[in-house]
Amino acid sequence: MLTKRLVGLGVAALLGLGALTATAVPAAAAPPRADTPAPVLAATPYAGWNTYFGLGGDYTATQVLDVADKLVSSGLARAGYDIVWLDGGWQASTPRGADGQLQGDPARFPDGMASLAAAIHAKGLKAGIYTDAGPYIPGSCGLGSYGHYQTDADTFAKWGFDAVKVDFLCGITANLDPKTVYTQFADALRHNSSGRPMILNICNPVTSPDWGNYPESQQSTNTWSYAPAIAQSWRTYTDVGFVNSIKYTDVLRNFDANARHPEAAGPGHWNDPDYLGPQLGMTDEEFRSQMALWSMSAAPLVVGSDPRTFSPATVATLTNPDLLAIDRDALGKQAVRVGPAGATETWTKPLSDGSVAVALVNRGDSAADIATTPSAVGIDATRVTVKDAWTHALSEAKDSIRSSVPAHGVSVLIVRKGTGQPQSPRVLVSAPSFTAVNGTAITPTGDLLASAGAKLAVTVGLRNDGTTPALRPKVSLTTPAGWTSTATGTQPQLIVPGGTATASFTVTVPTGAPVGASTIGATVSFSGIRGAVTVASPAATVTVAPAPPSGADQPLSHQPWISATSGWMTPAVDQSVGGGNPIRVAGVTYPTGLGVASPSDIRYYVGGVCTRVTGAVGIDDVVDNVGPEGGTATFSLVADGKTVWDSGVVARGTAVSFDVDLSGARELVLHVGDAGDGGYNDRADWAAPLISCS
Repeated sequence: MLTKRLVGLGVAALLGLGALTATAVPAAAAPPRADTPAPVLAATPYAGWNTYFGLGGDYTATQVLDVADKLVSSGLARAGYDIVWLDGGWQASTPRGADGQLQGDPARFPDGMASLAAAIHAKGLKAGIYTDAGPYIPGSCGLGSYGHYQTDADTFAKWGFDAVKVDFLCGITANLDPKTVYTQFADALRHNSSGRPMILNICNPVTSPDWGNYPESQQSTNTWSYAPAIAQSWRTYTDVGFVNSIKYTDVLRNFDANARHPEAAGPGHWNDPDYLGPQLGMTDEEFRSQMALWSMSAAPLVVGSDPRTFSPATVATLTNPDLLAIDRDALGKQAVRVGPAGATETWTKPLSDGSVAVALVNRGDSAADIATTPSAVGIDATRVTVKDAWTHALSEAKDSIRSSVPAHGVSVLIVRKGTGQPQSPRVLVSAPSFTAVNGTAITPTGDLLASAGAKLAVTVGLRNDGTTPALRPKVSLTTPAGWTSTATGTQPQLIVPGGTATASFTVTVPTGAPVGASTIGATVSFSGIRGAVTVASPAATVTVAPAPPSGADQPLSHQPWISATSGWMTPAVDQSVGGGNPIRVAGVTYPTGLGVASPSDIRYYVGGVCTRVTGAVGIDDVVDNVGPEGGTATFSLVADGKTVWDSGVVARGTAVSFDVDLSGARELVLHVGDAGDGGYNDRADWAAPLISCS
């Protein structure tokens, strides 16, 4: 689909079509007929694969069947990913033939769409297909079913498809009412001439401000109000990302939007936060988190990437039996948040066997210990059995339910009231914490910047949340090849129930360590009531930094950064983002600088030797060529975790100067926020930033 390519610009105007209305196209299907008995479809959330992210819009029957074979051979089909779903692109260049019926592209699907569906079925899989609820408007959507709902429903059924995704790209262009037309399409699908049961996925991706300013009734965020009565699933927000570019921040955005109406979900009708996106821009840990959040949401698990490229880690995440059981639990409840929203959160999902799935969510950039209580998650007990959905290990906790959760990570626990003989105690191992560099104390903040050859003081915290002691605990560190780790002091001999302990180490970074991120992890092995237990911590990151800048008034944009993010595209050096234009703010062109889209963080190592940074910030003048919407941002400079300068809200046509003392700072972050109105048109510039260092 074309989602967000035409955002906020007035789609009909872009296409030169004028303001289309529902009366500008043929009348749609008749009012809904009385329901006839039909089997319950998608009693639990369905799963499968969709062509959109992995194959794009120009795929072939051969490619689709090749992926279908991979679903089978990889074990994904056996794990329930059994729908092979064609997104937009299957249709011929002229979508309808002379008989008015839809037709597949004859070059890419030479045997026809019915033959493809039959071949998919022959592999033990189901077949899904795509259309749009609007009229076909070239340039806005690839095909449209408006005015042909019953014909198309009958055609899809005759071809043998089992599921239909209905987009709304031409629907919004034609200014149709989504509730009206989706209800009509659903009625046609239910009453198809073949009597074939077919899953209906409503895909209205329109949201504000991501698409522009639309009435709530036209947006995906309103679909929950009518879709449960007519569809098996419905999108709850815009696309989770772009082709080959899915970001964890957007995963969280879609999860939060999807969580607004948990009451709408239940057997046969599910909130849909969009596709799973492994290996499309997220780290393995971030994708594990998406899988966890989608499973807690009782969401359809449709993979958008190409399964032929999947690593063993990706397959293991997708086929995790505990997460799949949580997603498909017969009770059909969607998770809700317990307690406040924030950098760390607790979400709970009651399960049909009386247990509770608990997700401890870390939205932050460093590992964090997150805790809740049995009563907070709805269990009337102080003693609980805890199963970790990632490791599948059983343990016992008293009074608290706690995990040490990686940055951007989600700990999923299956908790039930403790009975009978206790399990081994639940022991928490916190991520390694850095307390000094080369003998100089620092405040532990998680990830660390260090130079090659540095000596790092590291501590590891332990906590016994169980009802029995952890005997003879032994803590060790895992470091990169060539790094050395030496224990300092004595290790604890016992951790009593409710007790804590600390182990200390010195880690030496070799002088030849390559620039970039490395990780240090910790494990503790101990004897519990059920035998030997080993527990691992989340990893802490040490980034070996390049040499800091040197000299007075050096262009900061010409220095190597540690890391850099941009809301879309990638940060541009000496250009505005996304187009190759020179940096120009408030009518002034700057020879150097950085162009980004909000939100953005660019991180530099300044090593305590830099004294001053100067420059200006603003919205690049190029936004005036795009449109009047959006184009506001906030800028700030953060030194060693402390904000040392803030611009406030900056609108287009304004340049704001800064001159900041950096004395003693080891790390500098250039941060851009969206000013609270979304990132649309936020082409933000750091104009001619200069840094002075000894």
